[in-house]
Amino acid sequence: MTARRTLLDQDGVQLTVDDTVATVTLSNPAKRNAQSPALWRALTEAGRLLPGSVRVVVLKGEGKSFSAGLDRQAFTPEGFDGEPSFIDLARGSEEALDAEIATYQEAFTWWRRNDIVSIAAVQGHAIGAGFQLALACDLRVCADDVQFAMRETSLGLVPDLGGTQPLVSLVGYARALEICATGRFVSAAEAELTGLANVVVPAAELSAAVDDLAAALLAAPRDAVIETKALLRGAAGRTYDEQRVAERAAQGRRLRDLAGLGE
Repeated sequence: MTARRTLLDQDGVQLTVDDTVATVTLSNPAKRNAQSPALWRALTEAGRLLPGSVRVVVLKGEGKSFSAGLDRQAFTPEGFDGEPSFIDLARGSEEALDAEIATYQEAFTWWRRNDIVSIAAVQGHAIGAGFQLALACDLRVCADDVQFAMRETSLGLVPDLGGTQPLVSLVGYARALEICATGRFVSAAEAELTGLANVVVPAAELSAAVDDLAAALLAAPRDAVIETKALLRGAAGRTYDEQRVAERAAQGRRLRDLAGLGE
């Protein structure tokens, strides 16, 4: 039996691995897991450090809130220690600003890799960058006290951490626009009804529900899950006939592998 290992513990992010399941924990409950460039770099590093044996990645936040979003210190003239403030970044070149935002986005992109299935365990507030981090995952298991909100527009900004595409794909354009433009809270009941949440459970049962889902995902052969995820992720960008071709190719690979004819 493999012992749980801690591979990362820095800047409000912990990564632990227990055999085929990795857990990424936002570990600054005193600040409601508010986010910063340092935290985003740590999240990116967590993705790089994942062992090849990992099949399921669970993302959770310590304390009462999953993540209250971007630390407002980012908008002060002094910013964070050792970091350029967002105001300073805005005064620089367009190329430098674009490159910096691209590095921030890396923390939100690796969760949808085809070789893993990611689950966000979300309780309390998931606001702005916190909402987008939950949306970065494949699946969301939510406590019944969850409150999602996309508050960027109220600050004169836009959601820029990869959250707009999955939000539209989950709830549709009109509802996504209304959620983002108004900045209102989305309750657990609405999240479940619209597909933002795969399942909603009492807060005390959140951890057990995530464990049950992870176990169910691990029950199927890894390569079949990888191929299925790739098919589903690519479906929106293909025509019906193109998707049929992709299905045939994927099934051919699976059958050859099961017959011992794989590469």
